[in-house]
Amino acid sequence: MSIDRAILFRLATSDVVERVVRAVPRGEDLAWRAASRYVPGTAAADAVRVAGELHARGVAASIDQFGELVDDTLVASRVADDYLRLADDLAGLPQDVWLAVDLSHLGLDVDPTGCADRLAAIAQALPEGRRIQVGGEDHARADAVLKCVLDVADRGMADRLGATVQANMHRTPDDMERLLEAGVHIRLVKGAYLESPGRALPYGEPTDVAFMRLAHRLAAAHAPFVLATHDGVLREALLTALGPVPVEQLLGVRPEMLNDLVARGVPVRVYVPFGHNWFRYWMRRVAESRGA
Repeated sequence: MSIDRAILFRLATSDVVERVVRAVPRGEDLAWRAASRYVPGTAAADAVRVAGELHARGVAASIDQFGELVDDTLVASRVADDYLRLADDLAGLPQDVWLAVDLSHLGLDVDPTGCADRLAAIAQALPEGRRIQVGGEDHARADAVLKCVLDVADRGMADRLGATVQANMHRTPDDMERLLEAGVHIRLVKGAYLESPGRALPYGEPTDVAFMRLAHRLAAAHAPFVLATHDGVLREALLTALGPVPVEQLLGVRPEMLNDLVARGVPVRVYVPFGHNWFRYWMRRVAESRGA
């Protein structure tokens, strides 16, 4: 990752930047106007509405409630309750609507055992045929995230889980083999966290090559997976090689591609987040677009 890109990502997660923007007259309103491209709103109903609109276009959706780095088990329990309500709501939504979550939002950092229990409860509450996709987090949490997903899969819920694997991390090939053995659905991403060279490949060609190798491994294993990238060259190379395998995009990022992919018979899923903690998510989207 270049120095410029690293600076952009640090700014995107800065409390100071957020406070300054919100303090400027009309700053928050202007920020929300820009962020609304990527975020349908602050309430679950906003995400549900967009998921329905996507379904009408032949596009699946994964709904996520913003939040991470929870350090209070009571807060984590409330978050789990929110997700249990979302799981119930899925019964009235199209079959292709799933959920998504970051495990640090469920208290992974302070209560790993309880986090696994909360994830299991949500997975158990899902209607038949649905999944909850677990997001990728930084290298420091990678082992705990993997253990939690495998724990819940071992409880007989592998078919209700998705795991995110980050192509840039050196540990990912071994992690992915364990997830394949467990039968968990895999979302393959490049990886966006700032990591040291000893933990991750540099951004650019080394990560792209790793992404391609992992995608071919998933296809060879006949595993359920999705290619989550907006890199058109990489995506098209893999679609040419592997056929119309599923792809995933973020809401608002290169939306013009959705109709084209659907018309070509490529299954498409869109990540649809909602909640009050939208500012940093929007800043990350800005950083990625400027640093690509």
